[in-house]
Amino acid sequence: MMPAFTDRLADAVRSKQSSLVVGLDPVLERMPTQILDAARARHDDPREQAAAAIVEFHSAVIEEVADTACAVKPQIAFFEQWGPPGLEAFEQTVSMARQAGLLVIADVKRGDIGSTAAAYVRAHLDPAKAEARADAVTVNPYLGSDSLAPYLDAVDNLGAGLFVLVRTSNPSASELQDLACGDADLHERVADLVSGWGADRVGACGYSSVGAVVGATAPAQLASLRQRMPSTWLLLPGVGAQGATAADVACAFDEQGLGAVVNSSRGILYAYGDPTSSNWKAAIGIAARTLRDELRDAAVGASAG
Repeated sequence: MMPAFTDRLADAVRSKQSSLVVGLDPVLERMPTQILDAARARHDDPREQAAAAIVEFHSAVIEEVADTACAVKPQIAFFEQWGPPGLEAFEQTVSMARQAGLLVIADVKRGDIGSTAAAYVRAHLDPAKAEARADAVTVNPYLGSDSLAPYLDAVDNLGAGLFVLVRTSNPSASELQDLACGDADLHERVADLVSGWGADRVGACGYSSVGAVVGATAPAQLASLRQRMPSTWLLLPGVGAQGATAADVACAFDEQGLGAVVNSSRGILYAYGDPTSSNWKAAIGIAARTLRDELRDAAVGASAG
């Protein structure tokens, strides 16, 4: 079995001095024109064209961010829409990232009864998948503890990691997640469950392999949840295109710069703006390094404060 995910993540953050996670959300219309043209020249089937373009684009992205990011987070919906070729592109993306030394958080947001959850575990975390296996997955806790049991078994027996949705970054999250449940909001009740699931799964780094997704666009809730889940890795979406800044997430880090990783997708993937740009690769690399440095400075500043 691999070492615990939490300690592998801590090692990656320390060795790269980076809490940056690059989200891989491939949108054909925003990809470099040269990649799309080449894919269309090689394939007649639109799904095969899309899959070929995604793999070539992600190969370049991974090369640009491999020394800057601690992990990548491919969002499976952007692959599934292209059918079997898209799913093959997803696995190729996972393999390329792991071969480049990056951790892979598969953003699949699964949540279903135990037998179905076990199938999802086999789909994404099974060691038999070799390099196409993700290191961690995102999960939805709405069905309760039994729906998480197969994933927790994967944490214990396969060295996998989880990131459980707690307080998300989308504008309407408050409609459900901020509902009052007695003396706490619903997302706070979920946070307590996450802490409980992770209590016996804390690694040498002081954090658990059972993490939480908390949106950077809700800084007040973020600060409160950091205190409520002191031993939980926080995966923070919302910095960049969704409006949050590095300063907004500073409270999530401890004195060593651990405790949180920050996802950015569009702000890095499409930093070049114009798909016809000849300097698109360099723009991606610059955007990743810039955000990495901003996050590092924010974490250091919070620690000094």
